[in-house]
Amino acid sequence: MTRSLSETVPGFMRQAIRFLLPVDCTVCGLPLTDDPIPYFCASCWGSISSMTHSCCARCDRPFASPIATAYSPDHVCQPCMERPPSYTRAWTLYPYLPPLQNAICLFKYKGKVSLASPLARLMIDRLPPLDSVDLIMPVPLHRQRLREREFNQSLLLADRIGRHLDTPVSFTNLIRIAPSPAQTTLSRRGRLKNLRGAFSLRHPGSIAGKRILLIDDVFTTGTTVNECAKTLRKAGSGDVIVLTLGRTMDAGTVPDRILAQQTDQTLELLGG
Repeated sequence: MTRSLSETVPGFMRQAIRFLLPVDCTVCGLPLTDDPIPYFCASCWGSISSMTHSCCARCDRPFASPIATAYSPDHVCQPCMERPPSYTRAWTLYPYLPPLQNAICLFKYKGKVSLASPLARLMIDRLPPLDSVDLIMPVPLHRQRLREREFNQSLLLADRIGRHLDTPVSFTNLIRIAPSPAQTTLSRRGRLKNLRGAFSLRHPGSIAGKRILLIDDVFTTGTTVNECAKTLRKAGSGDVIVLTLGRTMDAGTVPDRILAQQTDQTLELLGG
């Protein structure tokens, strides 16, 4: 009985609040009623799909065809073969596509921190086999960016994952010492130059030999997490495992059904 009430009462409260203060789903525009996720209806949130492609065994980059790992599960991509990253393994959990893309943008750029818990829950629901880690670290923001945003989205995610794993979160040791333009505006070469020497450790000796889980929100080229991992490994850390919520997708690796949905939406806008 108690369990039933604990599940039902919040729904009634949300219905009442949203009746007085109507809110529409960010994706489909339908009014929210007792939908538990802020800004998203249950149907749209439930459509967030996990990465299902065969992926690089080092950086988790999706291959265009599942045949790439059919006979070689530990196959790595060409960039990882040519220049092995400083991290031991990177895991990326979901394609950075709507509606997840909408949610991360609201969270990160619009200050909708109420999305921190549901986004972290997406990560917790798909946690890979991490073995054991000694310490969790979020990718840091430069103090200037932190002052503008007023929070570090990666820290909010790391905090919830740390509680789930019962693992300490270190958020003041790894710091970003160089301000720089947003990575999304730069080419791959520009990203590398932009981040070279951008990170440092306040107490390098405290991470010696420790296996670290590095948390970020979106994996684009992997330059940011790799530079963080390089800083940690130079200070004598053990393995650095990277975990990111979303990953930007090459056109060739976007699932056909998502492309079909996007085509349908475009036709609707054009009146087709």
